Amino acid sequence: MQCHRVNEVIELLQPYWLKHADLSLAQVLAKLAQEAGYEGDLLEVPDDLIIYHLKMLETPEGDMIPGIKKDCENDFKAALLKARGIE
Repeated sequence: MQCHRVNEVIELLQPYWLKHADLSLAQVLAKLAQEAGYEGDLLEVPDDLIIYHLKMLETPEGDMIPGIKKDCENDFKAALLKARGIE
């Protein structure tokens, strides 16, 4: 994992872990994976799942997923033109 991703995980994880201060780090990660709907082995939880789940916890209900919002076009015609390379 790259240094900036480590910093991002720590920054996102801190407020969540403070809310659940009675849990160990492993328990916090297991809880996050469970909340995100991950059913596999805890050792195989992808980093992205933890990062995006923590980001979505801070996002108001109904807001678009971070990372998708930048590619979203409200106007269908503008989206078609952009897809064809005509902006």
